[in-house]
Amino acid sequence: MPTDTTTTEANLPTSKPREARLLGGGAVAIAALCLLPMLAVLVTALSGGSDTLAHLADTVLPGYTINTALLVVYVALGTFAIGSGAAWLVTMTEFPGRRILEIALVIPLAFPAYVLAYAYTHILDHPGIVQATLRDVTGWGPRDYWFPEIRSLGGAAAMLTLVLYPYVYLLARAAFLQQSATTYYAARALGCSPVRACLRVSLPMARPAIAAGVLLATMETIADFGTVSYFGVQTFATGIYTSWFTMADRVAAAQLALGLLAFALTLAVLERTTRGAAKYHGGKRQEVLARTELTGWQRWAACALCLFPVLLGVIFPVVALLGMGIGSEQDLFSRRYIRFITNSLTLASVGALVTVSAAVVVGYFRRLQPGKTSSTTFYIARLGYAVPGGVIAVGLLVPFAFFDNQLDAFMQQTFGIRTGLLMTGSIWVLVMAYMIRFLAAALGSYEGGQAAIHTNLDAAARVLGQSPYGTLRRVHFPILTPSLLTALLIVFVDVMKELPATLIMRPFNYDTLAVQAFRLASDERLEGAAVPSLVIVAVGLLPVILLCRQVGRQGR
Repeated sequence: MPTDTTTTEANLPTSKPREARLLGGGAVAIAALCLLPMLAVLVTALSGGSDTLAHLADTVLPGYTINTALLVVYVALGTFAIGSGAAWLVTMTEFPGRRILEIALVIPLAFPAYVLAYAYTHILDHPGIVQATLRDVTGWGPRDYWFPEIRSLGGAAAMLTLVLYPYVYLLARAAFLQQSATTYYAARALGCSPVRACLRVSLPMARPAIAAGVLLATMETIADFGTVSYFGVQTFATGIYTSWFTMADRVAAAQLALGLLAFALTLAVLERTTRGAAKYHGGKRQEVLARTELTGWQRWAACALCLFPVLLGVIFPVVALLGMGIGSEQDLFSRRYIRFITNSLTLASVGALVTVSAAVVVGYFRRLQPGKTSSTTFYIARLGYAVPGGVIAVGLLVPFAFFDNQLDAFMQQTFGIRTGLLMTGSIWVLVMAYMIRFLAAALGSYEGGQAAIHTNLDAAARVLGQSPYGTLRRVHFPILTPSLLTALLIVFVDVMKELPATLIMRPFNYDTLAVQAFRLASDERLEGAAVPSLVIVAVGLLPVILLCRQVGRQGR
């Protein structure tokens, strides 16, 4: 009789009490650390009383709320239209250049939005090449024509849309590939055109995947600081930074951080609520869907629609940045830039190692000890992705700065020794912020690899005398090597691009490539900002190349 090989957590052998306690204690400690910023922000915000909150409500809070909400709506609509539309075209239709474009549409994911902001400001601003050429050709003066303002809410939404639509594209494309051809053919047999069949059948069936992609894009939108700050758009993210550094008002920063945290959690809850009790039955894909061969103007229109976001999100920015970088006075091999690169690589490497190690602890604890405790720990550990970097920064600096001050006062009174900023003056609190922020990404990659390891392997290892730690080291790690390397690479690049947490929490005179690019752009030295921006983009291409290879293998 065939053996049932279904993977179930209940089949796992019971782990040794001591190792289970150590593993559980580590996982709970990691979850507690992930909760710390949110609790610290809540306590600090409430301790400030209503006077500060009333002042914020009378002055900046309405503008922050409206701008943040509008930005989320614009980016959600833009990423939905571009991501799902491009995914449907490359999956359901055949047109010239489809195989290349289905891969190229992923590349904008390597660009931080603030890098695109620098490039397009150089191109579209008043002294930029577009307006300068327009004035030269027409002979117009500065007041003789109207041109869209790139440094605006709409400009910020456009930059964010161009770099975030691949979230929707990747998930929507995967959902379309997994759909059964039967339902699509039934819609066509009932008289629906290809577009109508997409709107009535394909899109509703792919709704969970598309909603997840849009949610990821909106989460990144409310967490963005570099783009909105450079364009002068006042949002919660810029308000937190201004309150902390310019106004030195810890309570106001905490209250704004609490507002941004509520905004992020509301988005997650809203998406889950709107889905309701709906059920989605895609069925088994028993028949491969034949792509519709487009003819005439339609084939070139589809090619142009898919090429458009690639041109705007990759080709134009890269050409602009290369031109700016060549004409700049920044020496990438100078001692100063070597220090920026070293700092960036150090933070990214340490942050990636710590984050992936935490993901292994939390994920393996859930596998060994399934139950409410491990499930709750796992859920809390994933919450960090919904918390913007600025909120995490404020939430960690408040308790650790208090700890540093109390420790310094105690040591001075008792031993006459000044400890200074023992925690907040080092990179370790910043590494904690990275771990909290990107732990969900590492957990996703680790869990994907772990799902392929049948519980019978754990049982066999235990029968042969291996402890849970030995099973993890001798059995899991060799199998999980690709997943762990992918997780390390993803977190490494995310840390390289992270700006708000790094700006707020970095030690004195410890600048990174992202900070240097932001500083030069803030001083309107865009040509200089192009050099560190290009390095960040080059590093960001590494995980995107992996995604492109996966997309290429999935193509039919």
